[in-house]
Order: sequence, then structure tokens, then C-alpha cells
Amino acid sequence: MDVMVTFRHMEPAESLRLYAEDKLQRIKKYFDFPVEAHVVLSVEKFRHIADVTLNLDGTRIKAVEETSDMYSAIDQVIDTLEKQVKKYRSRIRTKRADSRKRQEQRTEQEVEGSETQALEVPTIEVERIDVKPMDPEEAAMQLSLSSRDFMVFRNSKSMEVNVIYRKKDGNLGLIDPSIQ
Repeated sequence: MDVMVTFRHMEPAESLRLYAEDKLQRIKKYFDFPVEAHVVLSVEKFRHIADVTLNLDGTRIKAVEETSDMYSAIDQVIDTLEKQVKKYRSRIRTKRADSRKRQEQRTEQEVEGSETQALEVPTIEVERIDVKPMDPEEAAMQLSLSSRDFMVFRNSKSMEVNVIYRKKDGNLGLIDPSIQ
């Protein structure tokens, strides 16, 4: 941890600088990357003020405490910083956990979507049609006038239900169950 201590309106004291650096070591344990700390110790009349700013990879955490004694001001500012650092770390963990959950949900949805597509059974729509008796030639003429690909009719000669359909090559096919 890189610590800079600045004294304002007071004589620099090595004991205060060492005390502040020692107390900041409590915060160092929360991070595995370099942390910069700037400590400003100042005195205004009877107020002793400890101001600490942490720079955590672009995120700044700041705490200010004032008491009648500089050592107690340092203790209080370190306690305040420790609470802020714990809150910051829990927020980061929560964001990471939330993003992991969202990523897992996306992958689960993609897997479920592909499974449902693979296992999806086509729906069967039932359509009622009137089967009129006619010759296969008349059925071919009716099919050519319609936009459908097939036509169901009753063969007027055999009275069996037949299907006439359009083939891919443009010709017509006839399904007649009476022909064996």
C-alpha cells in the first residue's frame, strides 16, 4: 500500500505518520491489488482532523473525522474507512454474482430454447371440408383454379375418397385407395 501523509497547520510528527501507516495496514488486507492512500492530518484551533482518501483502481473512498485528539481521529477515520471498504467489496461481489446469474440464465434459456426446438411436435389443425363427388379431371380443373396444393374429393365412379395434389415438377398426382 502506497501511503502519503500530509500535515497541515501543525509540525510533522514521525510518530503520527507511523501510527497512520500502521492503522492503514488493516485496510490493505481487503485488496490484492495496489492501493494508494492519501492521509491529511490537520489542526484547526482545538479540532484535530484526519482526512483519508483511498484510490482503488479508479474508485475513490474518502472519510473525514474530527476529535480533540489526533490519535483518536485517526482511529475513527480508519474505522469509517473499513466500513466503507466492506460495503464497496460486498457491492462488487453482488454485481459479479448478479452478472453470473444473468449469464447462467441466458445460457439456460438458450439451451431450453434449442431443446424445445428440437423436441417440438408440430400442432395438427383439423379442418372440415365437404367431399363432393366429381371425376379426377374435374378435380384437376378445380385444383388449377385454387391456390391450394391439394384437393380432397369423392371419386364419382368408385365413391371412394381421393386426393389430387401438385407435384414439385408442376404435374399432378392422384391418390386413389381403390386402385391396388
